Amino acid sequence: MKILIAEDDFASRKFMLRFLSKYGECDITVDGLEAVDAFLMALESGDGYDLVCLDIMMPALDGYQTLKAIRDIEKEKGIPDEKRAKIVMTTALNEGRNVTKAFELGCVAYAGKPIDQEKFENVLRKLELI
Repeated sequence: MKILIAEDDFASRKFMLRFLSKYGECDITVDGLEAVDAFLMALESGDGYDLVCLDIMMPALDGYQTLKAIRDIEKEKGIPDEKRAKIVMTTALNEGRNVTKAFELGCVAYAGKPIDQEKFENVLRKLELI
């Protein structure tokens, strides 16, 4: 599995890398612009991401803007829904409106911080990624 982690907080980035690296190759970006660039480069090289973990509160582009940009890229490229990257929002913003907005933009799961590893692994199983 190929994984993109977009996280501006160093400690969270380090945790996510250590946690997810056992499931596949991980690339890390520190803001939304880098994440969109990495996503596009991976698609253009024919080796797109299976899983994208997006923090909501990031500089440059926030997680919502990044999510929308990624879904727009997939749509432009004609990628069918079943082949799209699985995008999980990771954030401390657990209010209902934030969760709703993320799902409306196309995420498949929402994980509150601090990340509960067991729950996150269950999400990955449900998404058939592990």
